Amino acid sequence: MNSSRADESLCSSHLLKPPSLASSRTQQAVRTLVWLFPGSVLCISTAQARCITASNHQKADMAMSSSLLWAVDIFGRVYTLSTVGQYWELCKDTQLEFKRVSAVKQCCWGIACDHQVYTYVFSGDVPIRYQEETYENQRWNPVGGFCEKLMPSDRWQWSDVSGLKHQQLDSFTLPSPHWEWESDWYVDENIGGEPTEKGGWTYAIDFPSTYTKDKKWNSCVRRRRWIRYRRYKSRDVWAKIVSHDDPDRLPDPFNDISIGGWEITDEPPGRLSVWAVSLQGRVWYRENVCHHNPEGSTWSLISTPGEVAQISCGPYDLLWATLWEGQAIVREGIDRNNPQGISWSTVESPSSENGIMHVSVGVDVVWCITKDRKVWFRRGVNSHNPCGTSWIEMVGEMMMVNVGLNNQVWGIGCDDRTIYFRQGVTPSELSGKMWKAIVCVRESDRSQTGSSTSLLSAGCFFTDDVQNQTNAIIQGDADTCSDTELSSIPTNLSSTPPMGAAASSTGSQAAGAPASVAVDPLDSDQGEALAASASNEKAHLESCKSTNPNPSAELQWTNIDLKEAHRHAVLSVGTFAETSSLSSLGMFSVGAEEQYGADEHPLWAWVSGGGCLVDLHSPLKWFTVPSDLSSSVQSLSLSITPAQTAAWRKQIFQQLSERTKRELENFRHYEQAVEQSVWVKTGMLQWWRNWKPHKWMDVRVALEQFTGTDGMRDSILFIYYMYHEEKKYIHVFLNEVTIIAEVLKEGKHSFALYTPERTKQRWPICLAATTEQEMHDWLSLLTMSCCESRRIQGPPSHHAIWSVSCKGDIFVSEPSPKLEAGPHPMPCDQMFWRQIGGHLRLVECNNRGIVWGIGYNHTVWVYTGGYGGGFIQGLASSADNIYTQWDVKCVYIYENQRWNPVTGYSSRGLPTDRYMWSDASGLQECTKANTKPPSPQWSWVSDWYIDFSTSGGTDREGWQYAADFPASYHGHKTMKDFVRRRRWARKCKIVTNGPWLEVPPVTLWDISIIPSSDADDEESVALWAISDKGDVLCRLGVTQQNPAGTSWLHVGTDQPFISISVGAFFQVWAVARDGSAFYRGSVSTKKPAGDCWYHIPSPQKQKLKQVSVGRTSVFVLDKNGNLWYRQGITPSYPQGSAWDHVSNNIRKMSVGPLDQVWVIADKVQGSHGLSCGTVCHRTGVQPMEPKGLAWDYGIGGGWEHITVRGNASEAPRGTTSSACQSPPEPTESEGSGRKEKTEHPRTPLMVSERQEVDRNAVHC
Repeated sequence: MNSSRADESLCSSHLLKPPSLASSRTQQAVRTLVWLFPGSVLCISTAQARCITASNHQKADMAMSSSLLWAVDIFGRVYTLSTVGQYWELCKDTQLEFKRVSAVKQCCWGIACDHQVYTYVFSGDVPIRYQEETYENQRWNPVGGFCEKLMPSDRWQWSDVSGLKHQQLDSFTLPSPHWEWESDWYVDENIGGEPTEKGGWTYAIDFPSTYTKDKKWNSCVRRRRWIRYRRYKSRDVWAKIVSHDDPDRLPDPFNDISIGGWEITDEPPGRLSVWAVSLQGRVWYRENVCHHNPEGSTWSLISTPGEVAQISCGPYDLLWATLWEGQAIVREGIDRNNPQGISWSTVESPSSENGIMHVSVGVDVVWCITKDRKVWFRRGVNSHNPCGTSWIEMVGEMMMVNVGLNNQVWGIGCDDRTIYFRQGVTPSELSGKMWKAIVCVRESDRSQTGSSTSLLSAGCFFTDDVQNQTNAIIQGDADTCSDTELSSIPTNLSSTPPMGAAASSTGSQAAGAPASVAVDPLDSDQGEALAASASNEKAHLESCKSTNPNPSAELQWTNIDLKEAHRHAVLSVGTFAETSSLSSLGMFSVGAEEQYGADEHPLWAWVSGGGCLVDLHSPLKWFTVPSDLSSSVQSLSLSITPAQTAAWRKQIFQQLSERTKRELENFRHYEQAVEQSVWVKTGMLQWWRNWKPHKWMDVRVALEQFTGTDGMRDSILFIYYMYHEEKKYIHVFLNEVTIIAEVLKEGKHSFALYTPERTKQRWPICLAATTEQEMHDWLSLLTMSCCESRRIQGPPSHHAIWSVSCKGDIFVSEPSPKLEAGPHPMPCDQMFWRQIGGHLRLVECNNRGIVWGIGYNHTVWVYTGGYGGGFIQGLASSADNIYTQWDVKCVYIYENQRWNPVTGYSSRGLPTDRYMWSDASGLQECTKANTKPPSPQWSWVSDWYIDFSTSGGTDREGWQYAADFPASYHGHKTMKDFVRRRRWARKCKIVTNGPWLEVPPVTLWDISIIPSSDADDEESVALWAISDKGDVLCRLGVTQQNPAGTSWLHVGTDQPFISISVGAFFQVWAVARDGSAFYRGSVSTKKPAGDCWYHIPSPQKQKLKQVSVGRTSVFVLDKNGNLWYRQGITPSYPQGSAWDHVSNNIRKMSVGPLDQVWVIADKVQGSHGLSCGTVCHRTGVQPMEPKGLAWDYGIGGGWEHITVRGNASEAPRGTTSSACQSPPEPTESEGSGRKEKTEHPRTPLMVSERQEVDRNAVHC
């Protein structure tokens, strides 16, 4: 009864004015949508139908990350439009009126009508924090010991780290009202990753010197660091930029602003270049705008050759401005060390009669508008020639244009004030192809037409009298519908029908118009619009009131009429007065009278796409008027959940299976006609032969697949080759193949097949195809055949082991209970790995099926439960839960130089030197011209640029110095440095698909999920992560039903972190960027973030880089590849007592819920040489021997990451006890059908660094 009343109040509040629709019978009919399924009746309220529709679209919206297009209308109101949305949303802070805005992904800057500058910083789960620090200095004297009395030549008692600046605690103030203090001052009790004594003092002989945590007999001075954090609080609101000189006003009233420059450098994180133009024509630059200081510090005046009218800044080093005289000026010399640039160059207007009025720049493009509203494109613009070469006139007349991300272009039409998007802009065609109008309506317009659409949805399925009463509402409400192409033709303001206005029946003359029309905004002939009279409106209404007995036909007729009406119908202001009396007949939608009193349709004054990332692979919804009619009908068809659909299909499949069994019973006594079937596929490939000299040779390949009487399929792969003019062959049983992986070998489309024996030898079978498509066909076929031979199908189980190769390919293996059984487990080289679509850098899971992954660009992905994707298609891939996935990574090459007394550093090296352009090792020549993306699936998305983030530091030009090649490089030149190098980077992108959905918007570096829990499926799962900036985050709302969770909870730290792990019983350990370890106390389900961090001393003289926590064990990995075990961990003392060394030569490691230890080894010895990146399993791990005894070598090489956090399948106790009492027996190889003797290697995981790496093995 209560829910019925709630629905009634909801619907009645949106009913239209006609009293005939207000009857109780009609309300009861409208509240409920009824439709029939076979054998059942479903009944939901209108509000519930909308919720179901929204939930059905939720997954599709999550599949792509959204970004925002910003715009300002002529009334100064700021709107945003999402790339996955269809409605303009009004900015939250509606008290201000703006003239212009300039947006990037993380924020937006704008100039209000009071000529003041405001910034709008998006809210996020990670707060914006800034660490203030100061040092307290003391000197020892014989009388009182250490005291505050210093010598006259000493530094200040309270100073910065250098001691040159006086910084008392009370001298620190908040830079603006938009900040707040998080806490009071406290002492940092950490130095270089090591905890200090209580009090945080560090000691030295004198100022300045090297400080240590231990006090010595000659320690005459000491200091300690005080820390205090402040937090930026003005997020999701317009924050006024105040001047430190005069908080009430800026240096000059501003009238234009532009932000960019975020691609110039990565340091400091999130740095932006903010440029502004004052009313006096002067140019200003905002200093120190970055992630930790979103409002910057001060304005700096930049001299110009004339008075500037407008300015535009690109994401890199491109900056153009327009002068009042009509010329354009270009800023030169912009780089990471000088973001303000050095000088100006002048570019003349493309038209001598009309000067440049507006300019907008991107990465390497320039668009401008001249005073006659013509649009121009600048040719030949790049980083070496920012001025370009010549102008090209484009079709169209615009008020302004704006270049956004990926050089996409938006503009505002000259007469209709409509926003247009430039279609066809690609890296190969920067000027695009055509303008297309964005016809999205505002969110307020959407809410005003909601209830009448509900009436339409109900009227389609009710009796004639209800449908008669709703026909008028259908006509008035359906006018918001329009097809995509027709709406792309802009019209004059006077010829544009307002939202909700009635359509004229005279549009029937254009029934045969073409479906696709794309024209210039100002090419439409405004005299062709036909004026609609009141008599026509009335006649049209009378014809619409006739009731059609067929509801579907009525809806179809309505849609056709709407398309025609939007082409020709025009309602003038006088017409509104004449037809206003018809509102009682349903000609106007809800709130139509209020709309006409306000603005008739959005008239835009400014647009900014600097933060709008348009994905060319995902269609936009901007070019179709959001039709509440179609959405309501869609809600009826999409209200069936995927779970209901799956259950329905399963029921039909079971019924068909039972029917097949019944019919086959009649033919059981017949003899079998065919005992087995054979299927053969042949082709020509290349094979990397086994004997020396190793080279590629042409071979014929045949895959034979047998189907036995029991329905089992088995396959054999034959490889035929010629040896000394004699035909020979090798064969592989696919039920013995352990993995099929794509590999990189001499630039060919190659893949490798591993068997247990070839895994031991580190020598797989390598085959290469002529084309990438042919290789993918073979990979898909062989993978499916292997899975059929082993009877593996469907998605991975919750206990699956996940791994990632150095190429980013994702593999899973179903663990056998024998894998962790007793003293003689199953060798891990017999594990079968199958590929899952997608591309990731790392993946983490737990035993409840929750799997998260992180790409090379730090984008976060969650597993959807599907399988297949990528090149795996057909029966080997699931039909649903497969989504588009992308990743971006950098390709690095090195420029090497040697010093000589005549010319200094040059590209002429010694004969024994490495290549002057090479890879990191210097053994392979890599120039800018011959360096290709990792594979044909990748494409370049940037040009080559100098990487200043190289380990060891660089100088201002990116160089690193050393005494010789190779050596330890440093970022400053000394007298002994005779060689130098610098790293160049170029970004490339891959677009694939797989069972992954993006989890925006926070980008992550590391992630960890609690490995096991006995809680029910609805209880939250602990998930901790490290952002790419080093912030510690805790994910809330993660359950088995909702693996993506709901929101992030920030956990405060004193320094950036790089690794985190959450084990059983909510044990949370982390590693900081300085190599120190921390333990988080008091973490529980009721307190998911815990209360404080405990500093754990690292192993002596070692910097840690990774931590992994199991059930009772904690392992860490240092930067030198050493694996350490934490001793003394008990429930009463979870921090443990000491570190114990386990092994070396480790790249990555993972500790599972049973305390099992798996690692990726750097170099492992095989029969043919070394392989890099090998999966290894620690054997002999028991409660009394938690470190284990030996290593078992698995698949390799070329592996980058592994996780066993989901493998909680324990071996049966009977098997374990019998194994302990009896000697080892031969074990059956998984799926091989033959016995093999189990090997139990006990060799340490150590490899001589001097041994040569086998160039023929498959490795990173």
